[in-house]
Amino acid sequence: MYWSLLATQNTARVDEIVVATDSSEIEETVIKFGFDKVNIYHRSVENATDTASTESVMLEYIEQSRLSETDIFILVQATSPLTDTKHFDEALNIYLQGKFDSMLTCVHNKHFFWNNDGTPQNYDYRQRPRRQDFNGIWMENGAFYINTVGNIIASRNRLSGKIGIYEMPGYTAFEVDEPDDWYVMEHLMKKHVLRKSTACEQNIRLVLTDVDGVLTDGGMYYTETGDEMKKFNTRDGMAFELLRQAGIKTGIITSENTKIVENRANKLKADYLIQGKREGGKLSATQEICRKEGITLNEVAYIGDDINCFELLSEVGLPACPQDAVRKIKEIANIRILSEKGGNGVFREFAEGILSQNVH
Repeated sequence: MYWSLLATQNTARVDEIVVATDSSEIEETVIKFGFDKVNIYHRSVENATDTASTESVMLEYIEQSRLSETDIFILVQATSPLTDTKHFDEALNIYLQGKFDSMLTCVHNKHFFWNNDGTPQNYDYRQRPRRQDFNGIWMENGAFYINTVGNIIASRNRLSGKIGIYEMPGYTAFEVDEPDDWYVMEHLMKKHVLRKSTACEQNIRLVLTDVDGVLTDGGMYYTETGDEMKKFNTRDGMAFELLRQAGIKTGIITSENTKIVENRANKLKADYLIQGKREGGKLSATQEICRKEGITLNEVAYIGDDINCFELLSEVGLPACPQDAVRKIKEIANIRILSEKGGNGVFREFAEGILSQNVH
């Protein structure tokens, strides 16, 4: 479920994501992902059987939700986890040109197919073409379908009218339908989906973090005399030690300027403490650290939670945010949305992910 939800969550034109399920386990799992566009729709008993069609669930939801007939409806199948945000963006760009009533995703297949009666379907075996010269056929890969609500109601089908094809890469032909598919899919995921983040993690030389909302829960605590207090998580403290043992520099960069943070940075033995830097200042301060260390921004990992972190998160090699970060931060391209909330050990989660891949 996660990969399809992540791809649609990061698609700017998608306003709402609906997970239709009758499973409490799936519901609980999806909610824990923390995607703010996602809502749960509880399927009816009639449409939650082994023989229920996808169309029946679509029509049930449309009837219950009272969508406008002009709304664009995308059916996304979780069995295609190789689908990326760029695929949704490109397909929607084509669909919005108005040339098609509905669209489906396909891959270009150059295999030779035969009928039960021993006759070829798509080539002449007496003049067998070379694969590189063979036009092949379009094969539906089941990733997603686009239509309007009005068309779906009228045709009672995911596709209708003039149908357009959006071509996806050949590797997306694989779906998770049988147990053996997992073995194939894991390798494809590592190559095509996880490659960028893994390659980045293997070259991280500096890990930076915000304070409020990351190392703390973002709360403001005061004593009776008006002194400010912050609550830090000891597991995050161990993360600084683990990174140091691995030879990775660490730093704290925050828009606030307090003695509390200075004391915490000293206790953590952070290599850098930059205070009083807001959005633009955070990036310039990090660039200055990079010049001093002789590294690039691509070798920097940074975790932040609010809009004053936006510019820096948009430039570093490995950006990340807590599960409860603001929406604008979660929508940054390639950002890693972690499972923990700020102040609940999220920096430890971030550091362990880096350490599990880093070669330095």
